[in-house]
Amino acid sequence: MSEREPTIINTGGSGSAGWAVAVIILLAVIVGGYLLFGGAISGGKSVDVNVKLPSIEAPSK
Repeated sequence: MSEREPTIINTGGSGSAGWAVAVIILLAVIVGGYLLFGGAISGGKSVDVNVKLPSIEAPSK
């Protein structure tokens, strides 16, 4: 049987690509949070939830 030469795996260049993907995901989360909670999606409209009930008088005896 012949001997195999050692397999060399070079992972030196993948670190910067991983950081780039992480930064893109972080920016997407920040922009999504701003749109969701900043009111940009709803148009900044506020809703008045105060409800005035009609006055009900007791029946006369």
